[in-house]
Amino acid sequence: MKKLPVCLLAFILLPLFSFSQVLTPVKWSFKVEQSKPDEATLLLIAKIDHGWHIYSKNNPLPPDGPVGTTFQFTKRKEYQLTGNVTEPKPIEEKDSQFENATLRYFDTKAVFKQKIRVLGKNDFTVKGSLEFMCCDNGQCIPPEEIEFSFDIKGNPAGAELAKTVAPPVQGKGDSAAKSADTSKVTVSKPATPPVVKTEGMDTGEKRSLLMFFLISFLAGLLAIVTPCVFPMIPMTVTFFMHDSGNKRKARFQAIVYALSIIFIYTVIGTVVAVTLGANFANFLSTHWLPNVFFFLIFIVFAASFLGMFEITLPSWLVSKADKQADKGGFTGAFFMAFTLVLVSFSCTGPIVGAILVQSAGGKILLPIIGMLGFSIAFALPFGLFAFFPSWLAGLPKSGGWLNSVKVVLGFLELALGLKFLSIADQTYHWHILDREVYLAFWIVIFTLMGLYLLGKIRFNHDSDVPYLSVPRLTLSIITFTFVVYMIPGMWGAPLKALAGYLPPQQSHDFDLTAIIRNEVKSISGGAGGTTNTSLCDTPKYKEFLDLPHQLDGYFDYNQALNCARKQNKPLFIDFTGHGCVNCREMEARVWADPQVLKRLRENFIVTALYVDDKTEVPQKEWITSKYDGKVKKSIGKIYADLQIARFNVNAQPYYVLLDTAGNLLTTPKAYDLNIDNFIKFLDTGLQNFRNPVKK
Repeated sequence: MKKLPVCLLAFILLPLFSFSQVLTPVKWSFKVEQSKPDEATLLLIAKIDHGWHIYSKNNPLPPDGPVGTTFQFTKRKEYQLTGNVTEPKPIEEKDSQFENATLRYFDTKAVFKQKIRVLGKNDFTVKGSLEFMCCDNGQCIPPEEIEFSFDIKGNPAGAELAKTVAPPVQGKGDSAAKSADTSKVTVSKPATPPVVKTEGMDTGEKRSLLMFFLISFLAGLLAIVTPCVFPMIPMTVTFFMHDSGNKRKARFQAIVYALSIIFIYTVIGTVVAVTLGANFANFLSTHWLPNVFFFLIFIVFAASFLGMFEITLPSWLVSKADKQADKGGFTGAFFMAFTLVLVSFSCTGPIVGAILVQSAGGKILLPIIGMLGFSIAFALPFGLFAFFPSWLAGLPKSGGWLNSVKVVLGFLELALGLKFLSIADQTYHWHILDREVYLAFWIVIFTLMGLYLLGKIRFNHDSDVPYLSVPRLTLSIITFTFVVYMIPGMWGAPLKALAGYLPPQQSHDFDLTAIIRNEVKSISGGAGGTTNTSLCDTPKYKEFLDLPHQLDGYFDYNQALNCARKQNKPLFIDFTGHGCVNCREMEARVWADPQVLKRLRENFIVTALYVDDKTEVPQKEWITSKYDGKVKKSIGKIYADLQIARFNVNAQPYYVLLDTAGNLLTTPKAYDLNIDNFIKFLDTGLQNFRNPVKK
């Protein structure tokens, strides 16, 4: 039965998740220092997460550069500003993101100070607001405004002092008061309603990180039973038996060995985290070049796993590390771990690569956590067997079953590699891998895998299979069951369990289920009241973009909003993407529910805004971003910018309900497979549209 968990773990690797959320890397706090009754110092303290920075108020801004930190204080007769806001000495360097302009910024922590002269006799409050923009090495967050207030103790001599001081110029009220800070930079911001933030954001983020850790941990366990790694366990453990006379030293070396494995892999994750930012992550996930490259890499590794050739690192690199390991001691334990990492590369490379590709989402923690989870599981058996060498007697003998594991991984590599080609295919509308073609490949691949498990197919280096073991039979039954499940998808079955990994339903050329639905609707005359009111005009981009479940709708925001006004209906916006796994899953599992479809068809003007589509729009439709100042020329960039600038969110799926004036009707909704929650979201928005709150 030792073979059964191996391939079950391989199947578990199929659901590789993507994670995203609103980033809040800067936390502000406010403090008053008042050692004298007639003066006080206001401290505005920014605590900045590692890797992020905010910009100086005296920043030399390039045309499309970042926004400097600025301050506004409400005018009151009880106090007077003394000079301008002061700041610590900033870091100065050229920034390649902004045409190598020299920028001044702060990282880790920045304390801004504003001195005031206390004129009021009674206690009072100083109010105001600040605006700042934060960036890391690969991404920026739109300028954010923070309100603040300081409680000031009155000056007993303030009544007499006020007579000698000219009264400040009065503003039009607290909300319109202007700052005395002459360094104020006015920033144009979109006149939109405030972002509605959902509760439990931090909990969801922690849950996502934990899930990614667990998946990476399972990947590490899977890597152990590959042919490149499993035989290394007894071979490397003998290294620690040289000092059998000093068990304490040998066991301490075993601990160093296991920790070194974890350290080496985690360093790889840290390097990825530091060097790859959000812009590069977006390039990885949507551009055809990296996706085709990853597809080819998976095909090459699959060919290697199937026995066509062996992938190894240069022998000089392995030999050099091996010589260092022969020195013994703690240095030897570290290089023994390094040798293991190098030698096992041909089997662990695809698994490690899959984790790093999935984690390259512009976040510092994900690659580190992914590699930490993988390395802990990977190092666990080596550390335990090195610590307790007597356990080696219980290990199964390495042999033909290890090669079977490798071949099964080869089939899985073929299947998973198609996902990368599919993303590029959808984003650029090549129509190479439409849904039925993709399914045909998977059906053939997993059929061959099932035949291999039954012993009907043999590859190079395979051992004879004199009889069929129960574990192998069980895995073949699971594989053929999966194949049978996929076959109806060739004629349009939704295959909800695979919704996130298949091309969208609307890319299917021959959808028999849709034909039958249309015939039934035609015969019944649209009974049930589920037919949609005709759209106002022909949707733009309908030639290459579609909505799921034959919904009628738009793919252009302005066109959809105009139709919503004409028909007096609320606007349902679906921020989606061709490469968005969770979007496909929501469409298959939630949108497909009859109650959800009925509401979308009858009560809303639906628009799908693809944030990763590469189609360039005519020049007259280009926009200049209010978020980063850059010109957006494609459908995807225009609507990705709209989502970030308007709603301060860059994750998909993201669902928004607006009234005919473009105002939010309810809290926007993200990925949630609970159908009741989605229905409540739609009903709340519709109710607020029909019964608007009077202001």
